[in-house]
Amino acid sequence: MPKISLITLGCAKNLVDSEVMLGRLDSAGYQFTASLNEADILIINTCGFIQPARQEAEQAIEQGLKWKKKKSGRLLVVVGCYVQRFSKYLKVRYPQVDLWTGVSSFDRIDELIEKKQDILKQGAFLLNHTTPRVVTTGPHWTYVKISEGCSHRCSFCSIPLIKGSYKSRTINSVVQEVKNLAGLGIREINLVSHDTTYFGRDRRLTHGLIRLIERLLPIQGIEWIRILYGYPEEIDGALLDLMIEDKICRYLDLPFQHASPAILKKMGRSMSGSRALKLIDRIRKKVPGVAIRTSLIVGFPGEGKKEFQELEDFVFRARFEHLGVFCYSPEPGTRATILKDPIAQVEKEKRRQELLLIQQDISKKFYESFAGQDLRVLVEGPDLTRPGLLAARAQFQAPEVDGMTLIEGWSKAWNQLQPAFLNIKIERALTYDLVGKVIND
Repeated sequence: MPKISLITLGCAKNLVDSEVMLGRLDSAGYQFTASLNEADILIINTCGFIQPARQEAEQAIEQGLKWKKKKSGRLLVVVGCYVQRFSKYLKVRYPQVDLWTGVSSFDRIDELIEKKQDILKQGAFLLNHTTPRVVTTGPHWTYVKISEGCSHRCSFCSIPLIKGSYKSRTINSVVQEVKNLAGLGIREINLVSHDTTYFGRDRRLTHGLIRLIERLLPIQGIEWIRILYGYPEEIDGALLDLMIEDKICRYLDLPFQHASPAILKKMGRSMSGSRALKLIDRIRKKVPGVAIRTSLIVGFPGEGKKEFQELEDFVFRARFEHLGVFCYSPEPGTRATILKDPIAQVEKEKRRQELLLIQQDISKKFYESFAGQDLRVLVEGPDLTRPGLLAARAQFQAPEVDGMTLIEGWSKAWNQLQPAFLNIKIERALTYDLVGKVIND
């Protein structure tokens, strides 16, 4: 059978889609390789959410076309969000690509390759517990996608245009998948969705996310459950009460986007900076030790000095444990495009760096607070960029987006024992990482 390489761009939800494709291809007998030189088929799973993501996708496609030219008979397949959104444009720009498909047919990728058939239809594929999937994240953790699409209508966001309205999986399906993953040795699951807090509402469930988590808590083997991508307006007391359970990571990912009431109104969002600060205070009182990550957008149309100052003050006062900052880019088809794009890119980047500078000091102090403490961490494996160190994460560190906890002097033993968790003592803090040693080896 032909050998396949797969490149995934974008978010964790895209990664799950790629794992579904790998699962389907594995069931069909295909072989996989990490070496492009050995590959007969290259699949690129694209992100089309914002302009920088589309630029990255185009660079990957161009590299794929160079790979294709080097040897006759190679097949280049481009799939995912960017294709779903702008297939006509991409087909004209890159006619040498052999196969295009959007977000509706990940579970049929083997059929499409065999028939060399494009499928570009509306609707996003939503996996269930019977869907073949190859977990690629690591020996002890993974993502669990609980829904597709989004029913919010933020003026700047293209997700509903790509994926459609929110569509939840059934609770039983998610529970069965998590049981299957626990049987494979997975100890941490990260619930992902375009809005995890909306889960079940399209199925007329009340407190759908809470009901799901209550069913996940008794599953043997699962020790950490993390909630990613929540909507601030939907955080209530019942969810916070549940978060003090031992298995639930005291961690929330809540994209606030901005703090200025004027900008938020244009964004189609409702939680101002003052209300957000009250929510943050409430969360921290109800869930001691919680880590909060947020995402913010700078350079949105109408963001003058006053509005940006409101955002700076918000970041300084909120003291987020983790922060991502993005420059606004107008997305075709979204309501915000009528506002044009009056703020220069160089000014957007300047504002982004100013926020990150504030956050750098906050993060450094947060990590320094752990010096001398004992932590239980989930081990990912040898750190590939820092030889001799073992990469791990504490409960307050989400995979792939936050810092790491680095363990000294244990990488050789890891190869033999591969423990899921270790108890370590923190010896020093870096700006975004911790460094420690095993307490009892």
